[in-house]
Amino acid sequence: MFRGKKIAILALVLICLYQGIAQAGNLSSYQWSSKPSMSLAFPAKYTEVEGILTFRGSNERSSPSYGTADMTTFRPKIAWEKKTKSSSWGGGAGWTGQPAIVKWSQEVLRTMNVKAEFRNKPGFTEVIYASLDGYVYFLDLESGEETRNPIKVGNPIKGSVSVDARGYPLLYVGEGIPENGTIGFNLYSLTDQKRLLRVNGKDKFAYRSWGAFDSSAIFNRLDDSLTVGGENGVVYRIKLNTAFNPSKKTLSIDPVISKYRYKIKGNSYQGIENSLAIYDNLAFFGDNGGSLQALNLKTNTPEWTLPPLDDTDATIVIETEGGVPYLYTGTEVDKQGRSGSSYIRKINGLTGKVVWQNKYASFSLLGPHPVNGGLLATPVIGKKEIGELVVFTIARYGTFSGGLMVALNKETGREAWRLTMKNYAWSSPVDVYDNNGKAYLIQADSVGLISVISADNGKVVGSLNIGTNIESSPAIYNDYAVVASRGGKIYGIRLQ
Repeated sequence: MFRGKKIAILALVLICLYQGIAQAGNLSSYQWSSKPSMSLAFPAKYTEVEGILTFRGSNERSSPSYGTADMTTFRPKIAWEKKTKSSSWGGGAGWTGQPAIVKWSQEVLRTMNVKAEFRNKPGFTEVIYASLDGYVYFLDLESGEETRNPIKVGNPIKGSVSVDARGYPLLYVGEGIPENGTIGFNLYSLTDQKRLLRVNGKDKFAYRSWGAFDSSAIFNRLDDSLTVGGENGVVYRIKLNTAFNPSKKTLSIDPVISKYRYKIKGNSYQGIENSLAIYDNLAFFGDNGGSLQALNLKTNTPEWTLPPLDDTDATIVIETEGGVPYLYTGTEVDKQGRSGSSYIRKINGLTGKVVWQNKYASFSLLGPHPVNGGLLATPVIGKKEIGELVVFTIARYGTFSGGLMVALNKETGREAWRLTMKNYAWSSPVDVYDNNGKAYLIQADSVGLISVISADNGKVVGSLNIGTNIESSPAIYNDYAVVASRGGKIYGIRLQ
């Protein structure tokens, strides 16, 4: 009799943990396909490798530049350009489309199929860029020359690649459009560029059938795992079981995949287009319905959810204050119709409590080819000279084609400055600093204008116009910015 009670209690616990009704505010239910085996929190420092290894550079999505840039003329100059191939979606890159930039260690570099002239080049730094043409390109940061053959993924790629945070030659690539009839995400070995894993986004476990992956994966270097969200509304956690042998130039994985799905009251749009932001053991994300959620990666349970506002595609960024992770986030104008408000918020990441909220009236183009307004650009967490500011770029503000860049006080949400933009931007602003801590913002827009902005006052101090729409987000390594356009080219730009 006692043994029977124990079994019943155990069954009840399992149901509550993995198949039960959630106790997280507006979350009506959640379920895991299997219990994740990873348990270590994310490290305070995402990686020890020099460069930008994932979208916005870290698990907190707050480091889109690496190093410093001592600009004197404030006239960005094209150092090189690379023409891509083309697909039904064209070439170049779209939203979010940020490259990875990696200065490989000599030990790892010797294991990879990089061309000899680059493998022996002092200070060699590689650009890895996924394109709308369905290829991933490998380029020398200084010259733009191909460092190895591109990988043919086979579907247009709209999101941003991720490199293993340990500096291992392991690459994540998500697919954006099912041009070949299938869609999902992939892991490749960069020793020989062979695919090690493909996960089908058309997942029977998902509530939604759209299987794209614009989200950029996060690697946890402490527990050998990967976490990524899909537009099918599923969060994937993968124990990689990586075996990397530099002396033998081999890399393999033995992945164990766990999947998390959920339902939120009043929200039937589970798709996750933003890249998960993670602090310690808490993963934060928004969805196409505008709900926000904190998922505890240690207990495998939701900590809190917020009710839907509007489509939230821009990635949440995190900054810790007094041991508390605070989230900065905003919505599009999508479900509201042709006009509405972009809701810009600061949120306590431990409780879900909204600290402050601002509204900015924006427009949206609806129909079969919608072009949304509001916040699609991931915000900048100010550092050094602008340590008290957070900067947002809002599309279709003021006029249908216009935009707004606004710097808000982190504590109060009050505007410190605003810059009215003639042309809107989906491209995320990037903060870059000189050796004295002076802060600048690099902002690309929908007509190809790349502006250099003094970050303390919002004044434009220089610019470059490449003449074609830039939706993708730049990554910056010292005085080199790399960004691709919808016009079919990748650009290396010197900040001078």
